[in-house]
Amino acid sequence: MTERHHGVKPFARIAGTGKAVPETVLTNADLEKIVDTSDEWITTRTGIKERRIVQRGEKTSDYCIKAARIALDEAGVKPEDLDFIIIGTISPDMRFPATAIFVQEALRATNAVAFDVSATCSGFLYTLNLGESMIALGRAKTGLCIGAEFLTPITDWADRGTCVLFGDGAGAAVLTKAEDDRGILSTYIGSGGDASHLLYCVGHGTAGFINTGKEDPSERVIHMKGNELFRFAVRAMEKSGLEALKLAGLTMADVDWVIPHQANMRIIKALGERLECPMEKIIVTIHKYGNNSSASIPLALDDARREGLIKPGQNVLAVAFGGGFTWGGSVFRF
Repeated sequence: MTERHHGVKPFARIAGTGKAVPETVLTNADLEKIVDTSDEWITTRTGIKERRIVQRGEKTSDYCIKAARIALDEAGVKPEDLDFIIIGTISPDMRFPATAIFVQEALRATNAVAFDVSATCSGFLYTLNLGESMIALGRAKTGLCIGAEFLTPITDWADRGTCVLFGDGAGAAVLTKAEDDRGILSTYIGSGGDASHLLYCVGHGTAGFINTGKEDPSERVIHMKGNELFRFAVRAMEKSGLEALKLAGLTMADVDWVIPHQANMRIIKALGERLECPMEKIIVTIHKYGNNSSASIPLALDDARREGLIKPGQNVLAVAFGGGFTWGGSVFRF
């Protein structure tokens, strides 16, 4: 577990955001044609109406690069001024090198250190924690934090319990040194492996080879026990949010907006009830993007800013929970 308390003086701020999502839209009506489900079933249980899906030939880094360029342009930062590029993803271009390396090369960010973080749905908050720490320690002045996922290629399209959930995309944020009381006020991250069997994907990991001695197609896809995950997710995000607020010296009364990981509408509503936060103050994008894992918070953040919801000086609480398990909370003032 990592936690820090900055009081009212932040070290780093989000100077620009950007997002990139595929053009192809997969609606609930489309899913009715390929799996035993319905728009009513999906909407009632998840809140999702459509999701964006990638096409063959596209890579995670492609969308990271698009989102990064938008964020850099908004922040007025040149790629050569970046000191780090950190990407939270569980769907990298390759086993190695890191996806961040390809982004660094495409941006020509020659002075940046680039690496990936694997923390599932909490990935973006983990990147913020690391990036802000580097700035706080004086080892960096400017950096790029990205959450990006291609989940549909590792989705089991025969499993109606999971195939309706996931979407693809990337969101980016430029971090720079804070100049006043606006910025990242606190971060709180944690993890625990005692229930990792509830949500996992072996993929091309060595566990698959050790267990079977040969490739098993079923190990390429996401495995999830959604009903059992529900209570873990709600409790972990509630705790993460309250801990992050305590570290920032704030309470829920000081929060203008909550951005939760967009996992499931029922989880989001349950979280709002536990935090005693009205739905009017919760940013929701799951209906149009689905569950984007580590990309969900930066996508929602960018949408909320561009729609004019988040105003200068407002406090935002972001919380996440993901397989592993991992969890996190962050408070920032714009």
